[in-house]
Amino acid sequence: MRLRQNNMEFKTISDIENPLFNRREIEGEIHTEVSPSRQEVAKLLSEKFSVPVENIKIRTIMGKFGSKVFIVGTNIYKSKEERDKVEIIKKKDAEAEKRREEEKKEKEKPSEPKIPAEQADEVKGEKSE
Repeated sequence: MRLRQNNMEFKTISDIENPLFNRREIEGEIHTEVSPSRQEVAKLLSEKFSVPVENIKIRTIMGKFGSKVFIVGTNIYKSKEERDKVEIIKKKDAEAEKRREEEKKEKEKPSEPKIPAEQADEVKGEKSE
């Protein structure tokens, strides 16, 4: 199986189902001109295997000097809760997730209409003189 995205081509080497941890352990090759970031690899795998990015844990991205082939080791879990139970969450990852949740809350919060200061005082019952 090969999948191409932004000049990235993914080829599956091994795909093992691990029922003990409720995950799939996938190893594959990525052919690309530049070193792929973890976010790019997670997005590529989420599209290929039809799972949310939150359910993917990238273990390794290994490349050899001068080579355009990178070996990627990943775990794909059935749910985010399963991933959080099994995997160790690094401080950096926890902070990034916290920031994403805060951004979602800010987007969901409706913005209040802005009232000029004079009218705001009148609404409170104070009259400016």
